[in-house]
Amino acid sequence: MPQFLKGVTLENREGDELPAEEHLKGKIIGLYFSASWCPPCRAFTPKLKEFFEEIKKTHPEFEIIFVSRDRNSSDLVTYFKEHQGEWTYIPFGSDKIMSLMQKYEVKTIPAMRIVNDQGEVIVQDARTEIQNKGENVEGLWAEWMALIK
Repeated sequence: MPQFLKGVTLENREGDELPAEEHLKGKIIGLYFSASWCPPCRAFTPKLKEFFEEIKKTHPEFEIIFVSRDRNSSDLVTYFKEHQGEWTYIPFGSDKIMSLMQKYEVKTIPAMRIVNDQGEVIVQDARTEIQNKGENVEGLWAEWMALIK
């Protein structure tokens, strides 16, 4: 049970509210720290979206949560709907955004951490790994799964 996101409501593309504890139970989670105003984020997001579309074909247990650093809700939702994949996001203004940034020591964006449903880090710098090895989806997934204790 994802206790590290206890009480958090996620939203999807359709605007549905999903309790994080239910939605993420038993999942491998990518926490994607990004923002619409960040040029490196806008360059990485399409690569992440492509990677996610491929990995979901064989690994439905993988989920991404967009943790936005946008300055307002409108920018967050527009960036999410126009550029990101079929994943969820933490709504603008949630206290959980800053606590996740602190917990996972996110100093710059874009950043991505792969965590298990307990919030334990599996991959510290998934952004670089996806950037460099993302074309080999199954190979990268196998590397990540080998890190799970």
